[in-house]
Amino acid sequence: MIRIGISAIGCHVPERVVTNDELSKLVDTSDEWIVSHTGISERRIVAEGEAASDLGVHAARKVLQRRGIGPEDIDMIIVATSSPDYPFPATACIVQHQLGAGKAGAFDLSAGCTGFVYALDTAQALVAAGSARRVMVIGSEVLTSVTNWEDRNSCVLFGDGAGAVVIEALDDDTGHQIVHSWLRSDGAGETALLRPVSGSRNPFDPARHTAADMQIQMDGKRVYLFAVDAIVRTIRALCDHQGIAPADLAWIVPHQANLRIIEAAAKRLKLPTERFYTNLDRYANTSAASIPLAIDEMIDRSLLQTGQWVLLVGFGAGLTYGGNLLRW
Repeated sequence: MIRIGISAIGCHVPERVVTNDELSKLVDTSDEWIVSHTGISERRIVAEGEAASDLGVHAARKVLQRRGIGPEDIDMIIVATSSPDYPFPATACIVQHQLGAGKAGAFDLSAGCTGFVYALDTAQALVAAGSARRVMVIGSEVLTSVTNWEDRNSCVLFGDGAGAVVIEALDDDTGHQIVHSWLRSDGAGETALLRPVSGSRNPFDPARHTAADMQIQMDGKRVYLFAVDAIVRTIRALCDHQGIAPADLAWIVPHQANLRIIEAAAKRLKLPTERFYTNLDRYANTSAASIPLAIDEMIDRSLLQTGQWVLLVGFGAGLTYGGNLLRW
């Protein structure tokens, strides 16, 4: 059976670091409150005029260099994002042009913060079907561009960043195999996390709408309860399919949304929180970019070893959720 998976990874974050203390000068909050409620201490924010495609191109160039291939070797580019450059065209097309990947198709994938997980499974299917030899998957977000900076409950949560991987058939002793993916959605939760205005449901009307109507709105309690259950269900489903126990997982790499969500899921699974890798204290919630950012950091820290079971799990707007089980 052909092994398909990640052959290289590259990430990029903006230079600007914004601390909780800086945010406390904008809204009624404090470092103590943000850390205790979310686990976040700081986040990265783009420079003026910088968009999701810009971050994605930086990450893409890094992954090409690490893989030792050129842009002409990529057959398809998938950008998972909730903060595209434009409603259309696809941000992936802009990335494709900037890279000079003239032989590649390109499209965006919209699955909220689960976007990277969905995109990995999509890329694997394209390679398995023979439609593409190499697929570049990019999670790129500039969520701060659609954040309501007057909403103290949500503006502290988000940051910007991008992560890219190359998905292809793997040689026997190389790469990191995607063994199985499990993807789900609960569309009844459409209003729990959304940007309510600017789509075809509610086109922008200057007579009725303000800028806040086009920014992120979230029912925090509803999302929290959904997210904890989504993590637990995804981990159990993937482990059951493979005939292993959650305790057999060397690492779980969750979407980096809120430390309290991760701690609650770990408790329900009776797993040590140390089994869940987190870096949201320094990057906050970067949506579809959060999982590749975490993986890249784990590689730099030599935490991932050959033969380990590694499980990626995401949850987000839609409400979408799911995961990928990898054999490192």
